[in-house]
Amino acid sequence: MNDNLPKNSLLDRFLTAIEKAGNKLPDPAILFLFLLLLTWFLSALLAPVDFGELDPRTGEKLYIQNLLTGEKIADFLSRMISVFINFPPLGVVLLAMLGVGVAEYSGFIPAGLKYLLGFTPKSLLTPILVLVAIVSHTAADAGYVLVIPLGGVIFYAAGRHPLAGIAATFAGVSGGFSANFIPSAIDPLLQSFTQSAARIIDPDINLNPLNNIYFTGLSSIVVIGVAWYLTDRIIEPRLNSNNPVDKDLNDIPKMDLLEKSEKIGFKIASLVMILGLTGLFFWAYPVGSSLRDPEGEITSFAAPLMQSIVPLIFLVFWIPGIIFGFISGSYKNSKDVIASMSKAMGGMAHYIVMAFFCALFIDAFTQSNIGSMTALKGAVFLQSLQLPSQVTVVGIVFLSAFVNLLVGSASAKWALISPIFVPMLMQLDISPDLTQAAYRVGDSVSNIITPLMPYFPLVVIFCQRYVKNTGIGTLVSLMLPYTLFLLLIWTVFLLIYWTLGLPLGLQSSYTYPAI
Repeated sequence: MNDNLPKNSLLDRFLTAIEKAGNKLPDPAILFLFLLLLTWFLSALLAPVDFGELDPRTGEKLYIQNLLTGEKIADFLSRMISVFINFPPLGVVLLAMLGVGVAEYSGFIPAGLKYLLGFTPKSLLTPILVLVAIVSHTAADAGYVLVIPLGGVIFYAAGRHPLAGIAATFAGVSGGFSANFIPSAIDPLLQSFTQSAARIIDPDINLNPLNNIYFTGLSSIVVIGVAWYLTDRIIEPRLNSNNPVDKDLNDIPKMDLLEKSEKIGFKIASLVMILGLTGLFFWAYPVGSSLRDPEGEITSFAAPLMQSIVPLIFLVFWIPGIIFGFISGSYKNSKDVIASMSKAMGGMAHYIVMAFFCALFIDAFTQSNIGSMTALKGAVFLQSLQLPSQVTVVGIVFLSAFVNLLVGSASAKWALISPIFVPMLMQLDISPDLTQAAYRVGDSVSNIITPLMPYFPLVVIFCQRYVKNTGIGTLVSLMLPYTLFLLLIWTVFLLIYWTLGLPLGLQSSYTYPAI
């Protein structure tokens, strides 16, 4: 296979090393188990040490708590069930996926994507395709299994190189993972980890589930612009020169037109969604609305509307999904609806296992005070360096991008590093919302170049339908420019956004003390 990367080049050796290192890592669930055991060991080892730091919450000396005493072990066992059940990301993700699962498996979301792509003007083919890829984030796997192969079909039908269409949609679906202007399950998922980490410093802090929605919404413009320029000016010309499309194409995926029943179902289901959102707007609009907090604010964390974001995501997809299913014929009875929800939950089985060990690790990490001590020591160290806050934020972006090459799951990575970085940066007066935004940028941009990503081999297969000698290196060489340009431009955009003092998302509460 021609992988388009010179053998023994620096880039080739780097990617090979990353692949080997990543394959040696255990499953994220086991990784959290190891971290739990490590936390226990370190807590016993460091408990006798006087670090000389004051707890910013109490003003008293901060000590590491030994978790291997008989009393602490008994407490751990007695609270294991409640720690797991009350783990914030668990209910958030499962409820959101119940609604999204119905919308996806009934065909409502795929029909919407096909409907949009079917009316794309040729002159705007690339940006609209990337836009649709970004919107597909609302259904976890729809973008990978539907939009990316359709990108190749559409480009091929338009007389353009199909691999350029695949690359553009892959950049939108995965490289622009955190560039969505539509709320999705990833928003409350990351927020819940961020809030758990922030409470290491301030137990009373509350973060809004949509605490990054303004930034991620505007970021979609950045991703679309970068992907549009790279696809049309760099990627496709290079493909036309080095990777011509095979002449004998037999197994080409078809962009099937929507059936009449699907069109009717999509229009009616979309109308119901719009009417529902309109009704929600008029319910929340009055100053005395029951969806507002006692002070009449609609975006504060205390507002019932903000506390209902996840249930609303569930309903906004669940109801139209059911309507579409019955009208289009994909649902025959209520058993089919429950089957869709069961299928969605079946895909979350691995996440539930990971969440169990993650919940125990975060609880132990918090109880031990290791996170608080690390945050204090890290803040003191950073203050001694006297680095600009912008440099610290950029460091989070680059570190997240690097870690993403070794650990694929966005939630797993954030669960690992948020207990360290969120409290530490809080002590430098950098909000958890900004730290989370920096993480999301770094996490997104390197998704498209790591062979460890679960869907990466699938995208290679999509490419091989048009260019049979496509390999992993081919895809990496295609996607690397997207990673580098997005890493640079998106990071600069975050710094400008922060410098201008623009709100990252809906209001969160900040009551944490600064050193």
